Amino acid sequence: MVTLDHPQSRIIELDALRGLAVIGIVLMNVYAFALPSQAYYNPAAWGMETQLDRLVWTASFVFVEDKFRTLFAILFGAGCLILIERSGEKPWRAHFARMGVLFLIGVAHSILLASNDILRVYALCGLALPLLAHLSHRALYAIAIGLVAVHVGGGIVAFGGAVVDFYAGRTGTDAALFAERSFGTNEPAIRAALEQGREGLVERAVRRAAELPQQLRILLLAVPLNLAGIALGMAMWKDRMLAREWRTFRLQRLAAICAVIAVPALLVLANWTATNGFPGALAGAAGLVLSAPFDTLLGLAYAALGIAFFTSGGAITQALSKVGRMALTNYLLSSLVLAALFASWGLGLFGELSRSTALAFGFVPIAAMLIWSPLWLSQFSQGPFERLWRAMTRLLS
Repeated sequence: MVTLDHPQSRIIELDALRGLAVIGIVLMNVYAFALPSQAYYNPAAWGMETQLDRLVWTASFVFVEDKFRTLFAILFGAGCLILIERSGEKPWRAHFARMGVLFLIGVAHSILLASNDILRVYALCGLALPLLAHLSHRALYAIAIGLVAVHVGGGIVAFGGAVVDFYAGRTGTDAALFAERSFGTNEPAIRAALEQGREGLVERAVRRAAELPQQLRILLLAVPLNLAGIALGMAMWKDRMLAREWRTFRLQRLAAICAVIAVPALLVLANWTATNGFPGALAGAAGLVLSAPFDTLLGLAYAALGIAFFTSGGAITQALSKVGRMALTNYLLSSLVLAALFASWGLGLFGELSRSTALAFGFVPIAAMLIWSPLWLSQFSQGPFERLWRAMTRLLS
């Protein structure tokens, strides 16, 4: 049976898109490692020392934040569907085994390195694929839109009270305090986040392991939006867009329409947050909820542009495709590099850098994956964690 690990069965444009997605994710993950958690969405919480830092936040908010996570989800959905289609008459046992192994890898990753690990959410979303795989591309597009609407609706319910309290000048309500502690400049909350970020490896692992039940509840809240991206990827595969069957002009037109809708809306949200002084209620609502439809549109635009312009003979495509063939390994090892830079057991730079300087450090793992991926693949057909994932899946299925 031909599998996606066989070089002749791979679609180089999809591999290049995976490589681009992994690189783009690093450009936001660096803040999760370098700054207290409130600063991930709110530059005023920590690290905004100059106008350059503010400009970096704006560019990240508009073009990076959650766009490459969406692109990664799109490719995850398409990849799962490709494997299911190639698995014969009984694909689901192997699929569920893959999701179970992926969840365990994500749990280990979240405990040891990255609190914002996305693999666990993808594994949970993967459990819904038997309900989606037989649907038409039109039905999958509709489901993706509906899931984004569910995410936005739930977010409005969650943040609406805090936003209303902000405009009413009520700072002592439960909703306002929660928003300011989680996404604002509340000093005790930031001090607590700084203390956590400077934990030792063992201390961190013990705390994160004890928090697993709470983490699962939070992960469930992330399912609708990530499942929307996965369903979108499945739809794009069935619609033959990701199968490279759309004309270049059609792909360019789709990307342009998405960008024309998304970029102005995201600029408005960024300006709304900034001109009001980056309060936690608005930073959280804009970053987590209101930007979601436009993040999804830009993720779709990036996928369309990648399929349109990545060519099998291009040097950039070849380099990105090698990163993408080792997407799981590169995702995990980039966290290891970032932890080595910022964690207490590494260089200990957590909380010491401005936002723009932290971003510059993000290019260290990006450069590393561009170097190690072709070197590894010159000797082996898979990355080490891809091989582990496949071996454990076979064992369980």
